[in-house]
Amino acid sequence: MNDEATTMSDEQETIDPVTLEILRNQLESVATEMGHVLIRGAYSPNIKERQDCSTALFDASGRMVAQAEHIPVHLGTMPDAVDIVLQKDPKPGDVFIVNDPFAGGTHLPDITLVSTIAPNDEVIGYAVSRAHHADVGGSSPGSMPPGAQEIYEEGLRLPAVRLVDGGEPNEAVHDLIRANVRTPDEREADLRAQRAANARAEERIGELLEEHGSTLLDAFDAVIEYSRERVEAELDALPDGTYRAQDILEGDGVTDDDIPIEVAVTIDGASIAVDFAGTADQVAGNLNAPLSVAKSAVYFVVRAITDPEIPPNHGCYEPVSVSAPEGSVLNPDAPAAVVGGNVETSQRVMDVTLAALATAVPDRVPAGGQGTMNNLIIGDRTGDFTYYETIGGGFGARPGKDGMDGVQVGMTNTLNTPVEAMETEYPLRVERYALRPSSGGDGRYRGGLGLERTVTVETDATVSLLTERRRTAPAGIDGGEDGATGENLVDGESVPAKASVDVEAGSTVSVRTPGGGGHGDPAERDPGARERDRRDGKVDER
Repeated sequence: MNDEATTMSDEQETIDPVTLEILRNQLESVATEMGHVLIRGAYSPNIKERQDCSTALFDASGRMVAQAEHIPVHLGTMPDAVDIVLQKDPKPGDVFIVNDPFAGGTHLPDITLVSTIAPNDEVIGYAVSRAHHADVGGSSPGSMPPGAQEIYEEGLRLPAVRLVDGGEPNEAVHDLIRANVRTPDEREADLRAQRAANARAEERIGELLEEHGSTLLDAFDAVIEYSRERVEAELDALPDGTYRAQDILEGDGVTDDDIPIEVAVTIDGASIAVDFAGTADQVAGNLNAPLSVAKSAVYFVVRAITDPEIPPNHGCYEPVSVSAPEGSVLNPDAPAAVVGGNVETSQRVMDVTLAALATAVPDRVPAGGQGTMNNLIIGDRTGDFTYYETIGGGFGARPGKDGMDGVQVGMTNTLNTPVEAMETEYPLRVERYALRPSSGGDGRYRGGLGLERTVTVETDATVSLLTERRRTAPAGIDGGEDGATGENLVDGESVPAKASVDVEAGSTVSVRTPGGGGHGDPAERDPGARERDRRDGKVDER
């Protein structure tokens, strides 16, 4: 920890920098261990293989103290879930469950458990785990219906209620969940894994409390203050001004009309204000995003343009304000459909905010990445199986470096489902899984390549696709070329970016993901790099 730690307020000066650094790492280690427990204990491949989950620790007032390096759209929205739970007068031994996007959630498949941490029968904090459950009911398997127009179509909606009350499981809530999902045993097992993760946090915090006493609680304040000061110093070094950008979403699943997203980013000394005035009104389809989702995307961008070594916690968010008009696609009114807002609209919010800041910090902003999570859901209506996956694509070229190939970009940070796991768990056969040559935009630095994943469905099923960047390419920057757009195919025929299709056994589904944009004039690309592109098959020479 550097000398800036000595600028902390008077009540925190009792913690010397070495002790604070030890405590910070111990707290982050607890959050990380929570994630390990959740992933190892989960039953669904989406959590145990893809690691579509996140874990964090909060103090008694609801401020994030430490997080695992999991999924940005999960982590940036967690504080709102904790705020909702705090209104319910939590007691030792309580575990709350919530997924309501209008009251602390993101979209319905993301189920959050908030557990009190009370090792000595006094609540000193909260353990929080959020996991994407492969089905929570609704009108189609996987609970991500592309044409949904109300949240009621998207699955079971849970306000913050006690799943465990003073240490005693609330069986009525468990029964309610099981009765409304297609894969109840899998849901029950994944919820047990989340409860185990949260319980591990209480155990570990209890051990730290025995070791450090009240210094541990002082450290909660100290690490937050330290991060806030570090972020403020980073922002203060940026050029003041208001920077603007706009982009679009490619239809909402009900119509193909463009949905404009506009932003004005104002840097003023040690603060940054992000205003989405001018953004489209909420739409009929499911690309509406709760304001907490828009905030999480902005927080991610601020983290990306400042020092990545700053400990991630509540202090990083304090200098940041985010606003969007009520009733807009980034701040919708209930009962708007929102399942696509979490996965797709969050990506566009990140894209447009980065684009606005490219003028202010051109040396820190990459070209456009794939800009979508490429959501693929395959399941049957009998509840025998539900497969869900987000598929990687091209990362935009960076100042001084090529983009990465076939990775998750932006607001997600999951792994893929290994072919062996897919074919073992589901009636699916993977026919092709490969990089897309020439899909990355050319430039002095080349954009990353997209992927192609082709799957044969070996039983009658419903295929749902929720994707973007199928007609608007990821943008190049500083003269770099755009990346390739994506494409969705069912039995070789193109289908829309957002579609739900009933297929028969033997049908094939192909998802070709976008590439990243290039950075800089292609004429300036190093000849040696071009030879490597050719040798590595990154360009199609046909």
